[in-house]
Amino acid sequence: MPTPAAGTGPRIAVLGTGYLGATHAVCMAELGFTVVGYDVDATKVERLAAGEVPIFEPGLEELLRKNLESGRLSFTTDIDGIAGWADVHFVCVGTPQRAGDGGADLRYVDAAVDQLIAAGLAPGALIVGKSTVPAGTAAGLAARISTAAPDVELAWNPEFLREGFAVEDTLRPDRLVFGVRPGGAAEVRLRAVYAATIEAGTPVVVTDYATAELVKVAANAFLATKISFINAMAEICDVAGADVLELATAIGYDARIGNRFLRPGIGFGGGCLPKDIRAFQARATELGAGSSLAFLAEIDAVNLRARQRAVTLTRAALGGTVAGRRLGVLGAAFKPNSDDIRDSPALDIAAALAAEGARVSVYDPAAVPNARLRYPSLEYAASVREAVTAADAVLVLTEWAEFRSLDPAALLPHVAGAVVVDGRHALDEQRWRDAGWEYHSLGRPSQPASPAGEGELRDDEAAA
Repeated sequence: MPTPAAGTGPRIAVLGTGYLGATHAVCMAELGFTVVGYDVDATKVERLAAGEVPIFEPGLEELLRKNLESGRLSFTTDIDGIAGWADVHFVCVGTPQRAGDGGADLRYVDAAVDQLIAAGLAPGALIVGKSTVPAGTAAGLAARISTAAPDVELAWNPEFLREGFAVEDTLRPDRLVFGVRPGGAAEVRLRAVYAATIEAGTPVVVTDYATAELVKVAANAFLATKISFINAMAEICDVAGADVLELATAIGYDARIGNRFLRPGIGFGGGCLPKDIRAFQARATELGAGSSLAFLAEIDAVNLRARQRAVTLTRAALGGTVAGRRLGVLGAAFKPNSDDIRDSPALDIAAALAAEGARVSVYDPAAVPNARLRYPSLEYAASVREAVTAADAVLVLTEWAEFRSLDPAALLPHVAGAVVVDGRHALDEQRWRDAGWEYHSLGRPSQPASPAGEGELRDDEAAA
C-alpha cells in the first residue's frame, strides 16, 4: 500500500471505489484528511491512482489529481494494509438489486466488514456504513463486529448524492445523518470528520441505526412518488386534453406541494431510485408490513409506463408506425451531467423503437461508450448533427444543456422530417414551432408547426 502524506485529523479508509466511494475518498482528502481508497478491482485502483476517474462526474477528476499530487490520497488493493492503519473506515460498496424479489444484495457490504475484521482493526477504530441498506442491516453488522472486535464501533451515515452534483453534495451536503448507538464514541468521531461541514451550518440528525437506514430509502421513495405523480397527471392530461405543464405550475404554487420534481417526462432511472424503491418494498414485506408500501409498486409501474407512452407518442407522430423510419435520439444517460445508463429511460425507449423496425441513431455528450456496450445493436453518433441527419423525427430524451440550447432553425436543413418529440419538456415549444417543427410531448396537446412567418423570435429567444 502506498504511504500517504500526513493530513489532518483521523486517518480515513474508504472501502469501495465506485461512484460513491471514489467521490467520498476524493472529497475527504480535499477536506484535508489522509485517505486511502480500497477496492478488489485492481484495474479500477490503477486508473484512480493514475488520476483517471472511471465515471463522468463534473469536477471529480480535477480534485482527484489535485489530492493525489498533494500526497493525501492514495488507492490500494491491500486490505491488510488499511485495516490496522485507518482510524475511520467508510464502507461505500454497492448494494445491487437482488434477483427474484428485488431486495438489496448485501454480499459486498458483508464482505467488506468481514475482510476488515479478519485483517485486524486498530483498537478503537470506527466503521461507518454509507451504502444504502435495508433497515436492520446495521444492527446485525454491529453485533458481528462487537463479537470479533469489542472495542470497534459501527455508525451508519447514509449518502444523499445526486449524480452530476456529487462533489458539491459531499463537500456541502444539505444534511448529515448519524446512526449510532447511545453512549458510544461514534458520534464524537463523526463530528470530528465532518467538523468543517458542520461549522459551515449543515444540520446534523443523530439517531438510531434503523432510522438512519430508513432516511435514505424514504427520501428516494418520496422523490419517486412525486415524479410518478406528475407523470400520472400527464396520462390524465393526454386523455382529457389538458396541459400538464400548466397543471404542474398551478399546483406548485401551493407551498405544501412546491414545484420541485414536478417536471413531467419519461420518468426516472439510474442506479438508485428504481433499485431503492424495489428494495424498500421487499424489506417491508420481510418485516410483515408490505401493505404499507404497496403504493410503491404503482409508482414503479407509472414510471415504466412513461417509457412506453413515449414510444406510442413517437409512433403516432409518424403516422402510426416507426418501421423503416430514421430517428435521431438525443440522450442516452438517465440524467444530464452523467454517463450512467443504468435503467436509463432514454435507452429503453431507443431500444424499443429499434425493435419496432426504426433505424435509431443515438448521441449523448458523455454516455455513448457505456450505451454502446449495453446496446450494441443501436447506431451511435459523434454529434447532434450526425444523429439527426436524414431523421424523420428527433427525440430529446435526456435534458443536457447542449440539447436545451439547440437552434431548431439550424437543424432543419439536416433532417428529413421536422418532427420533434420532447421527452423531458426540455425545449421551448414555441421556438421550435416557429422554426417550422411539429412539436410533441407527453401530457400536452400535440401542436403542428406555426404557419410561415408567424411568431417571430424575440431577441432573448434568438440569443438562447
